[in-house]
Amino acid sequence: MSLHWPAQCTASGLGQILLSAGTRAWLQIHACVVLWGFTAVFGKLISLAALPLVWWRMALVSAAVVLVPSFWTHVRRVPARMLAIYAGIGVVVALHWLTFYLSVKLANASVAALCMALIPVFISFIEPLLVTRRFNIRELGFGLLALPGVALVIGGMPSGMYLGFAVGVGSAALAALFGTLNKRFSGAATPLAVTGVEIGAGMLFISLIAPLLAAGEPAFVWPSLRDGVLLLVLALGCTLLPFMLSLMAMRHLSAFSTGLAINMEPVYAIVFAIVLLGEQRELHLSFYVGVLIVVAAVFLHPWSVRRRRRLQAVIAANQGTPQ
Repeated sequence: MSLHWPAQCTASGLGQILLSAGTRAWLQIHACVVLWGFTAVFGKLISLAALPLVWWRMALVSAAVVLVPSFWTHVRRVPARMLAIYAGIGVVVALHWLTFYLSVKLANASVAALCMALIPVFISFIEPLLVTRRFNIRELGFGLLALPGVALVIGGMPSGMYLGFAVGVGSAALAALFGTLNKRFSGAATPLAVTGVEIGAGMLFISLIAPLLAAGEPAFVWPSLRDGVLLLVLALGCTLLPFMLSLMAMRHLSAFSTGLAINMEPVYAIVFAIVLLGEQRELHLSFYVGVLIVVAAVFLHPWSVRRRRRLQAVIAANQGTPQ
């Protein structure tokens, strides 16, 4: 019996299919970044303090994940040691979210979002220590390029926001830490299992420390109807939905394309803060000039890496060409 390829599996048809998948993936990852960009705005719109806000966000996400039947199947396959590691990473995630929303409350959404642009700078220091790769002096150079922008950012905000900025910088360092740890360990389990264990452990951690951090206030607060709706949108629309979209997109995108898209998150967040919250009235022009410098430094690094790899590939190809 002879076999015949369908028309869509010809060379040109296959190219169209791949292009279509790539386009969909590009749109999906950018949709994720746009949704993540709203998280700082929600932090400002929700009237709850940072501690109950983070607890409710993690509780709602955890509840949604554990209701997926396959989650329990995946978790049972994970060794106890890896479950403990994921739980520890979940504590770091909880601390990152807690400091991020505390930065939003102490300063504003724009300041907290700008701090997240410093994550690649912290990764350049943290990753060599945790993933046992050599320290890259080029990455340090790009990190130093961002410092003039940081100085302008500080000069462009009211002095009352300095503490919020400092907390935001700490939040960026925590994000770099859990991102690096996930890069090292997340391959041992499915993304659904990893997410459920990490978020669940983070929620339990917040539950334990809440009485200590409440400072005489009630440790757990029921949100108002307005805050409850906003929390649902934050948990499901800006956490779970982009998580699922990013999993689908990363199957068809390179690490370069993914990283470049994710670097846009602070830009989107600051634009949303201007449009929805009018935060440009609270900040000076030098703040936004500093933002441009920081973002430019963040984007220059992946571009330089890609350019160097292409140059190395060309040199290797030329060396292998018979003379």
